[in-house]
Amino acid sequence: MSASHGSHPEFDISQELGLSDGEKQEAPDGTAAHSPASQSRACHGEERQKEEGADGAADGRADGKVELKETDCYDKLGFSYPWWKKWTILTVVVMVQISMNFNASFYASGITPIAKHFHIAKQAARVGQMDFLIAYGFGSEFWAPWSEEYGRWPVMQLSLFFVNIWQIPCALAPNFGTIVVCRALGGLSSAGGSVTLGMVADMWEPDRQQYAVAYIVFASVAGSVVAPIVGGFVTTFLSWHWNFWLQLILGGFVQAVHFWVPETRCSILVTREARKRRKQGEEVYSGDELKGKRVDIKYFATLWARPFVMFVREPIVLWLSLLSGFSDALIFTFLQSYEPVYKQWNFNTITIGLAFIPIMVGYILAWFSFLPWIHRHCRVLERDPDALQPEVRLYWLLWGRSLTFASLADSQ
Repeated sequence: MSASHGSHPEFDISQELGLSDGEKQEAPDGTAAHSPASQSRACHGEERQKEEGADGAADGRADGKVELKETDCYDKLGFSYPWWKKWTILTVVVMVQISMNFNASFYASGITPIAKHFHIAKQAARVGQMDFLIAYGFGSEFWAPWSEEYGRWPVMQLSLFFVNIWQIPCALAPNFGTIVVCRALGGLSSAGGSVTLGMVADMWEPDRQQYAVAYIVFASVAGSVVAPIVGGFVTTFLSWHWNFWLQLILGGFVQAVHFWVPETRCSILVTREARKRRKQGEEVYSGDELKGKRVDIKYFATLWARPFVMFVREPIVLWLSLLSGFSDALIFTFLQSYEPVYKQWNFNTITIGLAFIPIMVGYILAWFSFLPWIHRHCRVLERDPDALQPEVRLYWLLWGRSLTFASLADSQ
């Protein structure tokens, strides 16, 4: 994907969807013609440059410093990465997402041996699952604003580091209280989808994010189901300590792979480009450099409160979060309820874990069902960028969600 300096790249949907040359628009003289979407994107980029230039002239900084804007270095941002680089980065992010959701659900497989080892009831042993999930819900919201201010890479690395560290005292726990405390700290340390989905916004424009978002979301739910499938074998053949050692091994591997992922946050990349240009003699500064970063209690409180303010002020954020939470509640309820249900038919630990395979199959089918719908949206937007409202993307979700409730009713 190419981009001219200081403007947005043309919207070449054929590159994103893998269309053949024959499907591309062609001008009468045989040259490639701009689609309506690409023309709109180019015009939009020019308008943004004019507006930002006018704003800069109007502001007239007293210190004479010139601000380097995103449109001035668009070819250095994640939007301009070649498709293979974007999807390579995203695949590593998918591994991170699977690892974090694996940590959230894998513990359930070890409840019986943990309860037996510490001489506690199974219900008491489930506290280690509960406190991780509650802490995970808050941890995701606490980490997200920091990734916007200081970059995705350092925040994700720090999150993975702490998550991995807390696995060690869990595996070596002398008492159950240690597991409860460290599981809660591990949940708070988990950045989760709040950061991984932010990386999608760093590399794709809003009208081209659907495939990438579907990829991340599938990884999120898949990680929760892979854990019990593997967990049945681990519980049968290994001690309870390996419940945590395997989480550490997977987390350490993922962190090592993620170490090589480049930064994608636009504001960070603009700052790096501004510093590079100053070394070359061009006196330009990024917006972050000009405004400075305040580090005080009020600033921290504002950052942490940002996601929760959106819950109150943005109804669509609140309702979709509740819907997502309900879906997560189902899978984690299944983790606890499958054992008493399937033992009625003499399922053992391994076969109970394998009973989660149909859920994985359902996730795969659901993911594939969205692809034609996404493809249709992309083709419509290619012809006319203003043809669809953003909420149209939720239409297929309405039909898919109805199947969730139908399946629950059928299980009664």
